[in-house]
Amino acid sequence: QVQLVESGGGLVQAGGSLRLSCAASGRTFSMISMAWFRQATGKERELVAGVTRNSGSRYYADSVKDRFIISRDNAKNTLYLQMNSLKPEDTAVYYCAADLVPYRTTLTPRNFQSWGQGTQVTVSS
Repeated sequence: QVQLVESGGGLVQAGGSLRLSCAASGRTFSMISMAWFRQATGKERELVAGVTRNSGSRYYADSVKDRFIISRDNAKNTLYLQMNSLKPEDTAVYYCAADLVPYRTTLTPRNFQSWGQGTQVTVSS
């Protein structure tokens, strides 16, 4: 299992930036794909961005392309999400997630089975 702890959420004005971090425990971090999901009030959880174990492939939802950047530091067991040009519609709880199957290269929502507790991001207009 992988324990995940998010941080970096908060309140920001539209057009601003935030950087989320996800600290992961365990020895398998460098072998697994990671992702960020979000869930807005009254909406389903959606995959925002994903990255394979060696950062060889990345996925971004259309709604965040060219604004968000997902990255990872395997030496620090940490996943990041740099969020720029934030919009009110980005307001949601953001979750870090891990694919527990090592070396899998597809970034599909159903592959992510381990979750953090979430961090709130609120973008004011």
